[in-house]
Amino acid sequence: MFGTRARDGRVYEERITLWQASSADEAIALAEAEAGTYAAGNGSHYLGLAQSYRLDGVPGAGAEVFSLLRDSPLEPDAYLDAFFDTGTEHQQHQ
Repeated sequence: MFGTRARDGRVYEERITLWQASSADEAIALAEAEAGTYAAGNGSHYLGLAQSYRLDGVPGAGAEVFSLLRDSPLEPDAYLDAFFDTGTEHQQHQ
């Protein structure tokens, strides 16, 4: 996760990157090294959070590349509003 200053606060960026590694620790070390380079190259700061998710096989169409389970007392619409559709995302709407 990366943070940069914006006019009205901060912008946070989450990225998913793929690494070929023999262990989760090695994948995280590779990701953290790249994150530092990425952050330095675009004027942001790496916030020090890296997670790994093991893929089985070679990724192809429809491959799951990330999964996160979170316990929450929120109902579905409130959950989406709280974590994914806050209105502050920089994304294209269709």
